[in-house]
Amino acid sequence: MIKDLLLIIVGSALVNNVVLSQFLGLCPFLGVSKKTETSAGMGAAVIFVITLACIATSLIYNYIMLPLDISYLQTIVFILVIAALVQFVEMFLKKNMVSLYESLGVYLPLITTNCAVLGVALTNVQKEYNFIQSVFNGIGIAVGFTIAIVMLAGVREKIEGNDIPYSFQGMPIVLITSGLMAIAFFGFSGLI
Repeated sequence: MIKDLLLIIVGSALVNNVVLSQFLGLCPFLGVSKKTETSAGMGAAVIFVITLACIATSLIYNYIMLPLDISYLQTIVFILVIAALVQFVEMFLKKNMVSLYESLGVYLPLITTNCAVLGVALTNVQKEYNFIQSVFNGIGIAVGFTIAIVMLAGVREKIEGNDIPYSFQGMPIVLITSGLMAIAFFGFSGLI
């Protein structure tokens, strides 16, 4: 059992990285990755939201939707649950961590529409994970997102002062860097 859970976490974080392998959640990945501190804050918010979303959606799906035979509404219900969770996180950060709230700016509400969060909930249903497996999958995917965004932020900070050809400045070099990171993460595919 522990071995299976460890495989789920490692597989979700490294082998099937939500950003670099599945290309979900690219908007906050590319938009918030300018500074390492902001990226780490965004990663922490995503870890919190995805973990809570996995807990809530798993419980709702298994104990309400399946017994009532309304599983065809899963996407709509999952979107509503995720939106409510993001609003909770946004209110918490606005009240308790003002500097992080201001540095995340418009990208914090974008977690609501972050397809990675919805993708995790739908993946848990498709793979027929039980409650514990769903939570571990969510944690793994969120940690993988955080690893990727912090790594990209670190690289962006390093290349910021470099002499980059004009046509590659800005988003083109970020996309090239992201592509190289995706190739590097492809090397993890032999792990599992």
